[in-house]
Amino acid sequence: MSTSQAGSRPIPNALSIAGVDPSGGAGVLADVKAMSALGAYGCAVIAALTAQNTQGVTGIAPVPPEFVGLQIDTLFADVRIDAVKIGMLGQRPVTLVVAEKLAKWLPAHVVLDPVMVAKSGDHLLERDAVGALREALLPHATMLTPNLPEAGVLLDERPVETVKEMRRVAERLRNIMAYSGQRWVLLKGGHLPGNDTIDLLHDGDRMIELPGHRIDTRNTHGTGCTLSAALAALLPQIDDVPEAARRAKAYLAEALRHADRLQVGSGHGPTHHFHAWW
Repeated sequence: MSTSQAGSRPIPNALSIAGVDPSGGAGVLADVKAMSALGAYGCAVIAALTAQNTQGVTGIAPVPPEFVGLQIDTLFADVRIDAVKIGMLGQRPVTLVVAEKLAKWLPAHVVLDPVMVAKSGDHLLERDAVGALREALLPHATMLTPNLPEAGVLLDERPVETVKEMRRVAERLRNIMAYSGQRWVLLKGGHLPGNDTIDLLHDGDRMIELPGHRIDTRNTHGTGCTLSAALAALLPQIDDVPEAARRAKAYLAEALRHADRLQVGSGHGPTHHFHAWW
């Protein structure tokens, strides 16, 4: 039973603003699956199109920024949006439009997953868009969820390799976010060596370790998308942010643990978003 069903709160409406992965393992398709599995009604604004499968990205077609803005305005004008997850935006003009619309509509929860590179190594964010993401979009985020390479790009430094270094990076990332209200960094340690996958959750005061263990599967496509979408689904339902983060990470771990039950493609396959149902 979801948190919404168990209590008196309405079922939250969660929005993914991201790209489309036709194989369904990442992007808005993965986001809506994760949101649905965790008791939220998933909505989506398409920010980019990709030709993509489990082995790689063969093409990217940007959506005109004015049309991205129209999608957002039209949706918010009618639907109560309780949380927004932002994934692949691709280009600087789209990034600036999304930032403008967030400033207009002011959703309570904004989970920013700074998608830059696909699991296959293909680049998904143009180089000149990084500055716009950092300067225009980041101030609207209430939760930032970078992996270690993405954190290095945001801070213009090499990716770190130890938990001790991660603590410094989490502090630096929090310092470039806005200061008003609750703002959190969830720095993902999946690129650390070894079998432990320690994430750090930091709000400028508390530094919370979220321990985990690496799961032996090649089907890890879209893990970042799934985790950030899970957070967008859970934050409107759970007032305690660390607890929401723990539940999102636990959900992802189970989705990875059951990923080999799926047979999707011959490369890095998707996680099993509906592992609890089928």
